[in-house]
Parts: sequence; structure tokens; C-alpha cells
Amino acid sequence: MKVLGISGSPRAGGNTEILVNLALDVLAEEGIETEFLSLADRPIKPCQGCGRCAGTDPPRCAQDDPAFEGIIERFVEAQGILVGSPVYFGSATPQTMAMLDRVGYVSRYAGNFLRRKVGAAIVVARRAGHNFTFAQINYFFLISEMIVPGSTYWNLAFGRGKGEVLQDQEGLDTIRTLARNMAWLMKKIYE
Repeated sequence: MKVLGISGSPRAGGNTEILVNLALDVLAEEGIETEFLSLADRPIKPCQGCGRCAGTDPPRCAQDDPAFEGIIERFVEAQGILVGSPVYFGSATPQTMAMLDRVGYVSRYAGNFLRRKVGAAIVVARRAGHNFTFAQINYFFLISEMIVPGSTYWNLAFGRGKGEVLQDQEGLDTIRTLARNMAWLMKKIYE
């Protein structure tokens, strides 16, 4: 079993990356293979809605976009997907949504390869916008027929400057619980 953890932040080493890696560390302790992917150096183009991904084998997006290279394959290989995004202006980052839109279209046109995988969102912001961003990412999981585990609270933490999330003990505990619940669920489904 494998979980792909994605930081949708344009800032490498920031709070979103810290939280996603915290969850991946807990998953690894639970015996789950993990992979981390940062979108910080990937200026992913948005979906064009062209439909040229329909019927591709193996599944792929038809756009010429080096930043998107290898992402579909990673989603196909993983049984669990963690998507983290900071909140800048009340929603997930454009990088996060461009990736999810394109993966979602390709999945839908290629046999719905996301169906019954486990998906979880992680969100970080300075003050507000968490709930909408959390819902925004979860909507992707739900429309993709994925299974979403919960935690003791919404999967979010507070912080602005790099490393500030480490001061949010409740947020860190929530992410740890999420990861343990994700591992438990995946073991029930895939073992």
C-alpha cells in the first residue's frame, strides 16, 4: 500500500509541506509506503477541457506540460492520496486545483482509476479560509468516488511564516490522528 502526499504550496519547505510530511511520517510508522510530491517547482497548466484524454492507454493528459509529467502515474500507483494546500485568498492554490482538475478529468475518462482510493485534505492558513479550502479539496475526492477518513477536527492548522504551524499543537495532533485513521482505513480496504 502506498500514499502519495502532495504539497500544493508554491513555497518549498513551508507550513503545508511540514504538515503533509508529518502525516506521511505517521503513515510510514504504520507500515504504509509513502511518496512526497511538492508543486512548488511545478507551474502546472490548467485543464483545457479538451477531452483528448478520453480513451488513452495508459491514462494521460494530452497537454504538453513538463510540470505535469509523472503525476497521473503517481495517482494511479497510490492507494491513498493526501493533498495539502495553503489558503492565500480564501481557497486552494491554483497549482493544487490545476493538478486536481487534470487528474480528475483523466481519471473520469480512463475508467475512474481514483474510485475507492482513500483521500484526505490538509489545509493551513494564517486566520481564515480553511473551511472552504478543506471542502474544495474534499469535493474532488467525493466526485472521484474516493473514501475520505476523518480526524478529531477538520484537518487544518494555523500558521503564516515558515514553521509557524509547529506552534499549533491541536493542529499537529489533528494531522497525526488523520494519518492514523487513514492507515487503519487503508489496511481494512486493501489487506
